[in-house]
Amino acid sequence: MSGLDGKTILVSGAGSGLGRAAARLFAQQGAKLVLLGRRAEPLRETLSDASIATLDHSDETAVAAFAQSCPPLDGMFLAAGQLLTGSVESTPTEAFDAMLRANLRGPWLLCHHLGPRLNPGASVVLVGSNIALRAIPDSAAYSVSKAAVHMLGQVLALEWAPRNIRCNAIAPGPIHTPMLEARLAQSPDPAGDLARLSRVNPLQRLGHENEVAHLAAHLLSDESTWTTGTIIPIDGGAAAVY
Repeated sequence: MSGLDGKTILVSGAGSGLGRAAARLFAQQGAKLVLLGRRAEPLRETLSDASIATLDHSDETAVAAFAQSCPPLDGMFLAAGQLLTGSVESTPTEAFDAMLRANLRGPWLLCHHLGPRLNPGASVVLVGSNIALRAIPDSAAYSVSKAAVHMLGQVLALEWAPRNIRCNAIAPGPIHTPMLEARLAQSPDPAGDLARLSRVNPLQRLGHENEVAHLAAHLLSDESTWTTGTIIPIDGGAAAVY
């Protein structure tokens, strides 16, 4: 029996990147998937036979309505998010607010409204970032929003413990995803930036989406029932060494 066999797992941001890779791996391990995203077509491309719901996870009315029909869940992998670059001084307030909506308000609302749908023994994995553990230039609003996600995971681990529900945050980076490609597309030197990103950890390479997905699968499975309230870097050792 696989670690996720028979479990019902919700994945946000399932139309691309980490969410898509994770959803496909969870399905391979026997899970029944509920996929969330803004557009139906990418969700169907991820898994044609999964349940899907199209919504903006920062829209409370939409999330609350979805919660009314959401099946009981054994786990959630909340991967939806956005990246905007800039320093504190150069980032417009509107961009800062957008980062909070996409990266913090969305996971908060999903946990707020879907928490009651979690079965005893369920597990939730939030996607933070390794640059929410250590500051780097030109990512201020994103880093701050993801640092809050890490604390959200710890708070939920405490609040849900009486129901035997676990919550952990993972801190990836840098991973070669469409989000990274979008960031490189804004750079005057994409090739140079890609090379530099590949050297920011001791392993001297970018991470792969499936490497993050396998960590998430472990945390969602019954193989990790003593793990809760943690923030786990998955970044080639960057947060620990550099």
